[in-house]
Amino acid sequence: MKIFAMILITGILTQNFVLSRFLGICPFLGVSKKLGTATGMSIAVTLVMVLATAATYPINAALLVPRGLEYLQTVVFILVIAGLVQLLEVVLKRFVPPLYNALGIYLPLITTNCAVLGVVLLNLQAEYSYAQSLVNALGAGLGFLLAMVLFAGVRERLEGADIPKALKGLPATLAAASLVSMSFLGFAGIAENLFA
Repeated sequence: MKIFAMILITGILTQNFVLSRFLGICPFLGVSKKLGTATGMSIAVTLVMVLATAATYPINAALLVPRGLEYLQTVVFILVIAGLVQLLEVVLKRFVPPLYNALGIYLPLITTNCAVLGVVLLNLQAEYSYAQSLVNALGAGLGFLLAMVLFAGVRERLEGADIPKALKGLPATLAAASLVSMSFLGFAGIAENLFA
């Protein structure tokens, strides 16, 4: 049980896909202007990460590895992720139209979100079991959610701040993103000592 807690905590804090590994930056910068949209996008990405891991792990273990087709992992995983995103898009369009409209172009971009592909590939690289892979995907998704919610709050505060004209917009956003990212470096020591 301790290993699952460690995988979950490190996925959220110390190995955060956005703030430590710099994967998934496109939605991080593009959808984090409003807290509601950032939360909705993060939940969608978390769901796709967990479902993609649940689907790709058995495909890899039962089909690709026994037949020596590991070189097809990336292509197969992208196809599985694309199918899951299309399914999620249909569900959101039908049952949550305001969120579907708010996410706009960023919803189909989950297909090419490197964080989603990264989590399934890094699970294989770390040689996690199926259960550990699912926990890691959940931790990565929750870490993505945490980063998006924190950064959406920062960006909402930046909107009302008195910033010099030369720094408004993208420069202030990138500076704020770097500060949020640096704040997560402090969790590395905590996580190491927590499970020592």
